[in-house]
Formats: sequence, C-alpha cells, structure tokens
Amino acid sequence: LFGSMRVKIIVKANSNENKVLGFDENYQAYRVKIKAKPKEGEANKEIEKFLSKTFKKKVKIVSGFKSNKKVIDLL
Repeated sequence: LFGSMRVKIIVKANSNENKVLGFDENYQAYRVKIKAKPKEGEANKEIEKFLSKTFKKKVKIVSGFKSNKKVIDLL
C-alpha cells in the first residue's frame, strides 16, 4: 500500500497499563503492553485503538491475530 508502513510488535496482554516499551533489537519489533485480556479479540481491538492514538495513524493488524507476535500496518 502506498503511504503505509509495516511494523512488527510483541504484545504483553493483561498488563496494568497500555504502553509502548520501546524497540527490541533482538526481535526487530516494538514491545507493547496492553491492559485487555487476550480473549475474543479484546486485546487486538485495544492494540489497534491504543497504537492509532499513539502513532496518530490508522493501525490495522495484518498477522498474528492469535499470537503475541504481530505485524501491523500504519496507514
């Protein structure tokens, strides 16, 4: 997609806060904490909402829907 950026993230769900912890050089991915529990897509919705606010861009998960390792598009 023109104008989009693909980013890898590693998610820790069921955390005490929503926060981007920083970039993990070993995995070449951003580490993200999310309050929502990883059930019925709750954490995925929260990730898209939180990261959209953080990056001020639309965020869409493109892979890793049932994993803590995800790939997102910043649109």
